[in-house]
Amino acid sequence: MFRFMLIASAFLACAFAAPQYNQDAGAYITKSGADIQPNGQYNYAYETSNGIAAQESGYGGAHATGGFSWYSPEGQLVQISYLADENGYQPQGALLPTPPPIPAAILKSLEYIRTHPQYVEPQYRQQNRKVFG
Repeated sequence: MFRFMLIASAFLACAFAAPQYNQDAGAYITKSGADIQPNGQYNYAYETSNGIAAQESGYGGAHATGGFSWYSPEGQLVQISYLADENGYQPQGALLPTPPPIPAAILKSLEYIRTHPQYVEPQYRQQNRKVFG
């Protein structure tokens, strides 16, 4: 009986550890294109059968604009657009988190600091100071 329980538990463990069927596993590319110019300009785009898409155009590592999209497990379309340049990667999209608003008291404090610069004392003159060694 113990052997039967051991074999049954091993069988159940293998069944639960087996990978579940993924509907995206059979996805294939439906559209694809790319163009690279000798002067460094490029663009590419692709789409897959399961709704994933991406496109980008730019200039040889200095500037790029593009976007990508996919469908969430809930069936909602998620879209991200971006700009990448000397200021870094700047994504935009409804899915991305946004910071909370700055409280009014903090804004008031920052405005006070901006309009009232800090007083800096003049440096103590070195020639008036004697150093004993």
